[in-house]
Amino acid sequence: MRDVTVFNQSIAVRLKTGPDVQDVTGLLETLISQSGVTSGILSAFMIGSTGSLTTIEFEPGVIEDLKRAIARLAPPGADYEHEKAWHDGNGHSHVQSAMLGPSVVLPVRGGRLKRGTWQQVVAINHDNRPRQRTIEVTIIGSV
Repeated sequence: MRDVTVFNQSIAVRLKTGPDVQDVTGLLETLISQSGVTSGILSAFMIGSTGSLTTIEFEPGVIEDLKRAIARLAPPGADYEHEKAWHDGNGHSHVQSAMLGPSVVLPVRGGRLKRGTWQQVVAINHDNRPRQRTIEVTIIGSV
């Protein structure tokens, strides 16, 4: 029987005013190496209600398409109840984030993320101001 380990780490990502998309795949791969896990899962969760995590091809055209789609689904400047309560201009940010979600779970195989050739993990800030986001990572598996 192989030993199973649980590895926890926080990573910080500085993001510009949203929607800003940053590739965090390399950061996650580094954590897998540090954990020693060769087979298991990686769970990543972004702290905060105006940020999200997802996978996509991190290529300028696709990123621009994603930003436009996000803006069409929950456009800035639309009528949001959040604005009526808080007057902070980011009602759209909360809705955009909720639609994409705050987390991803990915397989770890051979000590690496198991993903498609053009599939990267990205952090997204939807807020109307720059933010430093914390991503909580848990890696569970055999060493």
